[in-house]
Amino acid sequence: MMTNVEIQDIIPHRYPFLLIDKIVEVKPGKRAVGIKNVTANEPFFQGHFPGSPIMPGVLIVEALAQTACVAGLMLKENKGKLGVFTGIESIKFRKQVVPGDILKLESEFITFKMGMGKVKVLATVDGKVAAQGEIRFAMVDPQKGNSK
Repeated sequence: MMTNVEIQDIIPHRYPFLLIDKIVEVKPGKRAVGIKNVTANEPFFQGHFPGSPIMPGVLIVEALAQTACVAGLMLKENKGKLGVFTGIESIKFRKQVVPGDILKLESEFITFKMGMGKVKVLATVDGKVAAQGEIRFAMVDPQKGNSK
């Protein structure tokens, strides 16, 4: 298991954009399973939606990507790099994620060669699918990941 502090040693994300609380399983370059404890204090709930808070789907996808990023950046050849989206494919949202939910985030690498890959992702709450699909990514040097 990896704590929040250990996650921050691997990926560059920080509050309020670090969307995983712990990693419960990891196989570098292969698979990772993370947990996000969704609380009423999340900044995005202030406007999405007042009186009926729902975690934005794009942030569920981001949490899934961060989980995959942990596994990808643990490989020696990717140390110090950034994991960036190159595509989001066939993501389906099946269940709303609300305050009090424990979001389980699973990522399994389908392909991963020369710093580019595709990951199958699954987000669940109480065993029910909240989101699933595939994400494409690249591992880039930090200066190449910034647009000017």
